[in-house]
Amino acid sequence: MKSHAKAVVIGGGVVGCSVLYHLAKAGWTDIMLIERSELTSGSSWHAAGGFHTLNGDPNVAKLQAYTVQLYREIEELSGQSCSLHLTGGVMMADTPERMDFLRLAHAKGRYLGMDTELITPSEAKAMFPLMDETNFVGAMWDPVEGHLDPSGTTHAYAKAARKLGAEIVLRNRVVELTQEVDGTWNVVTEQGTVKAEHVVNCGGLWAREIGRMVGVELPLLAMEHMYLLTEPMPEVEEFNKSTGREMIGVLDFKGEIYTRQERNGILLGTYEKACKPWSPLNTPWDFGHELLQPDIDRIAPSLEIGFKHFPGIEKAGIKQIINGPFTFALDGNPLVGPVQGLTNFWCACAVMAGFSQGGGVGLALSNWMVHGDPGFDVWGMDVARFGEWATLRYTNAKVRENYSRRFSIRFPNEELPAARPAQTTPLYDTMLANNAVMGDSWGLETPLWFAPKGTEPKDIVSFHRSNDFGPIGEEVRATREKVGVTEIANFAKYEVSGPGSEDFLNRLMTNRMPKTGRIVLTPMLNEFGRLIGDFTIAKAGEERFMIWSSSAAQKYHMRWFEKHLPKEGLRAPQVRIHRFDQTLVGLSIAGPKSRDLLQKLVDVDISTKAFRFMDFREMAVGGAPCMVNRITYTGDLGYEIWMAPAYQRLVYKAIKDAGEEFGLVDFGMRALLSMRLEKNFPTWFRELRPIYGPFEGAMDRFVKLEKNDFIGREAAAREQAEGPKLRRVSFIVDAADADVMGDEPIWAKVGGKDFGTVEKPHGYGAQRFDTDGKQVRGSTAAEGASAVRGIVDGDWRVVGWVTSGGYAHYIRKSMAQGYVPAALAGDESAGLFEIEILGSRRPARINVEPPFDPSGEKMRA
Repeated sequence: MKSHAKAVVIGGGVVGCSVLYHLAKAGWTDIMLIERSELTSGSSWHAAGGFHTLNGDPNVAKLQAYTVQLYREIEELSGQSCSLHLTGGVMMADTPERMDFLRLAHAKGRYLGMDTELITPSEAKAMFPLMDETNFVGAMWDPVEGHLDPSGTTHAYAKAARKLGAEIVLRNRVVELTQEVDGTWNVVTEQGTVKAEHVVNCGGLWAREIGRMVGVELPLLAMEHMYLLTEPMPEVEEFNKSTGREMIGVLDFKGEIYTRQERNGILLGTYEKACKPWSPLNTPWDFGHELLQPDIDRIAPSLEIGFKHFPGIEKAGIKQIINGPFTFALDGNPLVGPVQGLTNFWCACAVMAGFSQGGGVGLALSNWMVHGDPGFDVWGMDVARFGEWATLRYTNAKVRENYSRRFSIRFPNEELPAARPAQTTPLYDTMLANNAVMGDSWGLETPLWFAPKGTEPKDIVSFHRSNDFGPIGEEVRATREKVGVTEIANFAKYEVSGPGSEDFLNRLMTNRMPKTGRIVLTPMLNEFGRLIGDFTIAKAGEERFMIWSSSAAQKYHMRWFEKHLPKEGLRAPQVRIHRFDQTLVGLSIAGPKSRDLLQKLVDVDISTKAFRFMDFREMAVGGAPCMVNRITYTGDLGYEIWMAPAYQRLVYKAIKDAGEEFGLVDFGMRALLSMRLEKNFPTWFRELRPIYGPFEGAMDRFVKLEKNDFIGREAAAREQAEGPKLRRVSFIVDAADADVMGDEPIWAKVGGKDFGTVEKPHGYGAQRFDTDGKQVRGSTAAEGASAVRGIVDGDWRVVGWVTSGGYAHYIRKSMAQGYVPAALAGDESAGLFEIEILGSRRPARINVEPPFDPSGEKMRA
């Protein structure tokens, strides 16, 4: 074993071997993988080996598609077969609600270039005759599903990496990790110490233990997972003989099971409700190629439904029950990327679907390490998406919840209860007493809407408009016509100070920094000119700036801030960054009466001239020291009021008391988001993401290319000069009883118009329409898969995708935001666009100017 390496990958499962292969392929050959036992000694060896491309997050789906494509490549390079079986598969819906879910998934597939198809239960039965189709109302077919040999695939990655120059060291446990002052790592193993520039935690079942070596508690947990193998079945053999094909894979939501052919029998696995964690506190180092004791009683309820739905399996004998541990993060997606607060320590763990996601994880992480950027929008997998509130007990509760809901539908208005409440503000009990329906916002309890007195404060979950529709409308109308108050503690809050603070922020942000007492709005770009942040910045003093942004991006942004801090050496710090989190909380008041209300609570002049739009001031509100921004996300006259938690109850009571004469109402986050739609305001992580440039995102007025050489300036200037290929737009939608939720396809009646090559939103390859109206496909999910079906219908084409939307209650219209080719972005013609909602294409029209207060007079009043 050598003593120095550029990168050390810890863990020899499918993910570790994929990371090693992709680093070698990217040109890093001075790399090594260290495994405590043999390759596939954790979860990889006993995995069921299924793969698919569908995922609730389209960005993760993209990387899953890449993973499936990759298998032929590593087979050819390594000479090792992956035993790839591309059988295709179906998802079965037994209720109208589950069929709505499949319609949503199918619609996403249209713009992703996936060849999914909605089919009847009888058509599904023809491909899997063991089912009783009368139990179902419909299904969705996906040709890019199948299974493989887990051990063979892992070894194919490993052999391919070795051929490219990587080293693999087996039977050598890592026992300690320490870091030198110069940032290099000492990887202490049973066979000696390796000095490395980078360390990658691909520890799988032992990822927590590796994290703890560097003081990090990763939010993941291993769960017991069972599947059974049947004896050979004559029905399977007869199907194979008569059709010349394997049986397909089947996912049954009701039974919470998946099933496919395995040799001459059937493999059936379940994500049972009565799930069981494995080794919840510590993973024993001596655990290896072992299985856990089966517990068929625990999965009996799922099997009972499964045998009813698939009676052909019930008669088969059970040959073996496999019970092995797999690791999961809180939301079921992997934990990937650099860990905030550490230098060159990377994660690629909690990849429970390793044979669907392992290749994409390896590609994204290797890009990140080698080029400084993952090359994709990987927020759904970023290790920075969870905060300090994701403690061991919180994680264990949330993972159990996620596992038990693996095949359950998540409705757009559904809030999950496990481990809540975790964080609360001083107003939590007050909000509950006001009949608030609370939601989880990055671990913080936040009011979503207020149920009428005498009714239960509870969402009725649905894909359609639900019981919150009327109350939210009342909140919006009262705020627009009088005044409303809402809690805004769920914003991210930072203070940047020091003599170098303004230069630092000018280097990071696209807009000029404000003068003292003023506020600016500004995007932040990466080196490639992609949007990685959207901030409100106030200059509070000569060397002090207050910053507000998306709560969920706090660790993501802190990681970026820390990366670009000036190198101090022996000097005093030129820039200091403080993240407040919940040590600073806030309230917002908005509406035409908000100034009158606030004036009763302060002892200074806040008239239009004295306290202008986009002003910042420190003042006492209701007797409490506060910071006040004359700005609001509603787009109306309004104020953001920030205070220490100790003063929040005092300020809220003062607002409520003084607001009674003005008709003050409480409004929640859903009303706020409804009002922002009426102003065409974007949201971070929906409209503004790292796959878009600032001009694509319609952030033109906040990008000052002439101000200085900020990060991403060159790429942004190029985007402006060449013109963006895409453009964010707002639509008025002729919706029925359901509004957009995000990721719906946008259709346009464009005939054979040529919009050039437009990168698809989540990267399934370039999509182009030529002058004859024929589609020219880029890369597809797998050999033989077609990206044509479902995205062309006569003169209509899928030209874009929805990022977010909902009902705009004050203008009483359904609205959506999304991206379309820039050539179409200014066309407000009726009859040009349709947006697909739950399988129904609804007329939509671009609305260039915001429908509420298009001139901005109200918020500047």
